[in-house]
Amino acid sequence: DEGAMNSILESKITVIGKYLTKYVEPILNGTDPVLSEGLIPVVISDNGVVKKAYENQEWYRYAEKRWANAVILNDESKTYESGEVIPESNIESYFVWIPKYRYQLWDLGEYNSLTEVDNSKPHEIPIIFGDYDTRDSINGECTTPMLSGESGNCEVGDYMTHPAFISMNATGLWVGKFETGYKGNLDVTTSQVNVIEPESVQIKPNVNSWRNINVANAFYTSYDYKREMDSHMMKNTEWGAVAYLSHSKYGNMDSTRINNHNDFITGYASVLEPTCGYTGTNKACNQYGTESSVTQPWNTNIGNLATTTGNITGIYDMSGGALDYTMGILVDEAGIPFSGRSEEYNSGFNGKFSCPKCDNNQSTLDSLVNGLAFPNKKYYDSYIYSENTYHFNQRILGDATGELGPFTSATYETKERQINSWYQDEAKAISNASPWFARGGDRNIGLGAGIFNFYDQNGKDRNWCTYRIVLGM
Repeated sequence: DEGAMNSILESKITVIGKYLTKYVEPILNGTDPVLSEGLIPVVISDNGVVKKAYENQEWYRYAEKRWANAVILNDESKTYESGEVIPESNIESYFVWIPKYRYQLWDLGEYNSLTEVDNSKPHEIPIIFGDYDTRDSINGECTTPMLSGESGNCEVGDYMTHPAFISMNATGLWVGKFETGYKGNLDVTTSQVNVIEPESVQIKPNVNSWRNINVANAFYTSYDYKREMDSHMMKNTEWGAVAYLSHSKYGNMDSTRINNHNDFITGYASVLEPTCGYTGTNKACNQYGTESSVTQPWNTNIGNLATTTGNITGIYDMSGGALDYTMGILVDEAGIPFSGRSEEYNSGFNGKFSCPKCDNNQSTLDSLVNGLAFPNKKYYDSYIYSENTYHFNQRILGDATGELGPFTSATYETKERQINSWYQDEAKAISNASPWFARGGDRNIGLGAGIFNFYDQNGKDRNWCTYRIVLGM
């Protein structure tokens, strides 16, 4: 019956003897971490020491907000025994497992204007794990609409399988634990390496985020990084999957502390929680810098506050740091994605311009002569055309945009910003002027940054924009 379907049984399975079975957590209902060759399960102590996990023992427990972690090595020829320390010097990248789930809808996000925020909206998001796709034919469920602006037969209170897992046909996703960094020397001011260079990827703490890379180069760097693991640049709906899990009883249930390190160093957290929006360097609102009195690294009690779990097992840099480009793009009436708004401001993908006259260059080009081809549609989220940033109802249910309404505007230091009802995070829908979604906010916008921040960008290489890598399993 329905009550039995939604019940959760707590237990732990470990078989001791000659034949050892892998540990599974029953509440995940078969969506336990999938480990491919080259992806090593690990446990991380509070001080950041990494050890290879015993796979037959409890190395994750989502019921206690301890998410599964895994690493990719710099030297994959090196082997480690279970329980052995893996030195930081041989870790190239960290990933965190997001199990497939369905969640209970609380708002269909059908907003197309600014009104007033509703501070009662943030709440525990009910989630049920499992490799299961909800259906209209089942009472209390709805079939996931998947399309921008569509609600299907969904109603508030229904459970809906999150679209990120359906589009990737995955029982879970390995999400980069930190913003993507670059192996090699980067100027901390510019980090300008606008190239496709998968061999230079590193996803780890205490490195400078790889910025000043356009979306096309970021995508193909991600895509070519670990093709055998279906690596790709994070989609907008995948950001939503992490955000909603973070605000369930399995996550931190909070706004997630901002990374306010002035040099865009990964894994840091603000010593003080911002209490108001961007106001320069006002300490209560928005203090950023490099000093330990201002910001602290990932393996400290303060650093843990900047994770999706409130502990070291979670995902970092989803509030502040650099603004994370995602593969969420405005499309024309035929469903063809725009490259960017103009000849000057675009993603580097081959495609039309959404607003060629926005920059007064009177461009009449329909496509980029030397642009890169857009990937298969499963690697990006398409959003219906709009010419204003109030078109919040263009959302895809599950992407953590329109469902965060209602929305209003606020003025900080003479600059007007749009904000949503979840912790007053900034909220700007994409439009023809800026057709790409970016998430999380910048290191210096105080309260406006956050895991529920969404913003419009043009896809161009920017000093304040980076990207994140996901493995589809």
